[in-house]
Amino acid sequence: MQERAKATRRSLLEAAARLFAERGYAATSVNDISAGSGRTSGAVYFHYASKEGLAVAVVEDRFATWPQLAQRYADETVPPIERLVGLSYDIAHALVEDPVTRAGARLWTERATINAPLPHPFALWTAAATRLLAQARLAGQLRTQVRPACAARTLVCAFYGLCSFTEALDGAATVVDRLSDWWQLTLPSLRAPGHEDAGLPVPGCAV
Repeated sequence: MQERAKATRRSLLEAAARLFAERGYAATSVNDISAGSGRTSGAVYFHYASKEGLAVAVVEDRFATWPQLAQRYADETVPPIERLVGLSYDIAHALVEDPVTRAGARLWTERATINAPLPHPFALWTAAATRLLAQARLAGQLRTQVRPACAARTLVCAFYGLCSFTEALDGAATVVDRLSDWWQLTLPSLRAPGHEDAGLPVPGCAV
């Protein structure tokens, strides 16, 4: 019974995520989620209590926690700035390709319409970026004038803005290319002299 309940919860969450990502929060009803999951509306209320509860669960599932990215972040055999860049690409791919992540991002932008406090990823992302930049400084790979905490806050805000505006203006398929353009401009301002081009972990600039 426990496995069955888990499967039901997961199917409801994934159906809700697909609909939230496609239609937005306000345009998605509990009945829509019920029909999309093949479960009853009673199952929705039993497992999540409300549509707001489902929205919170979707955001928490991927957008706010990123547990699947922990291995890349912890791999100390890779230079810290390369780990930071790699993490950004993993997140960008998820924002483009993964329905639950896409739904979490859309719900976050629509949070004023949701009668529940939504967790946000920015504190987690900023803390991770700060640690990686601090490690780069200790390794002599970061410019001396770059302050890890301040730089991390700026990078996270710029990254999220880049992804959001690129998708809105040019479509989701162009996000990764635009991210490559952004890193080509940004990395030289982070890396210490002599390290600007070392192992540049960015694909060629998009046309």
